[in-house]
Amino acid sequence: MWKYILKRIGLAVVTAFIILSLTFIFMKMLKPERFVGTYSQRMAFYTSQEHSGYLVSTKTPREGETYVEKLTSKAGEETYYYSVPVMEQYVHWLGNILHWDWGVSKTIEPNVKATVIIGERLVTSMKINIISVLISVPAGIALGIWAALKKNTMTDHVISTMVMIFISVPSFVLITFLMLLLCYQNAVLPTQWPNPTDPTSQKVLGYILPVFCLSFGSICGYCRFTRAELCEVMESDYLLLARAKGLTRNQSITRHALRNAMVPIFPSILAEFIGIMGGSMVLEGLYGIPGIGGLFVNALNAKDYNVLFVDMAIFTSVSLLAGVFLDISYSIIDPRIRMGAK
Repeated sequence: MWKYILKRIGLAVVTAFIILSLTFIFMKMLKPERFVGTYSQRMAFYTSQEHSGYLVSTKTPREGETYVEKLTSKAGEETYYYSVPVMEQYVHWLGNILHWDWGVSKTIEPNVKATVIIGERLVTSMKINIISVLISVPAGIALGIWAALKKNTMTDHVISTMVMIFISVPSFVLITFLMLLLCYQNAVLPTQWPNPTDPTSQKVLGYILPVFCLSFGSICGYCRFTRAELCEVMESDYLLLARAKGLTRNQSITRHALRNAMVPIFPSILAEFIGIMGGSMVLEGLYGIPGIGGLFVNALNAKDYNVLFVDMAIFTSVSLLAGVFLDISYSIIDPRIRMGAK
């Protein structure tokens, strides 16, 4: 088992390296955007890019080449900055990553390290997503169990119908409707994410809308998946044998059906967590949440590639680590499953 875990971690690291390498190369193949700001800000940015090995400066223009930027000092001295070949930039990037240098922001927060910007926003996104998972998992599984135990009854039909309707509503559509209803028309909840200086009560109210919208679709998904798995397990032969040996219906469901149904359900929680993080990109932008999801969209629109690259590295790493934990969780739930066994 340990050999399999180490192998999966190694494959995840290699996969992340390939994804990030291709992302960096493709980004650098795009036409570089000029920095907009004061002379000192522009000089600081291009100096950092030159120090990272992505640009080279000359005092005279190169014949036949297009410069990225030309800076003219107050004394009239001109400095021309040219892009380094992409593969040469890639070699410099590998060295910078080993020293944990991911570059600085160009537009979001000029000349601030991209890792600092991500670090400030990562906590907010993780709080919202973790709270959403903690709410959606027990609520969705409980509804699924209830529907399975009441199979083919009115309760089951109502739950299944509502799930099919609401699972089709995207989170950004739901939050748009709720913002119109609860924020602008009735002023029950804040219209935007509260500021750090707002009172605690206002901050708590700010969590309600995004957490509910992220949890809504997940609850429906867990409910449908749990009902399907539990109904299948309850019709199996070994559960009939347990009833024949004298176990009551509740005992057979609690001791055997639920545990076996959880084998495919529990690992889906990790996959759902990744799905929630992806869905929070648009939601954070709509509600003004200072998280990495909204930051990804803003950095993409502003063509702030250093911030965008670090943000994408976070999502890639979380997705791959979730895949590793997903495989390991099977053996934790059911000891009969041993990954990597011959």
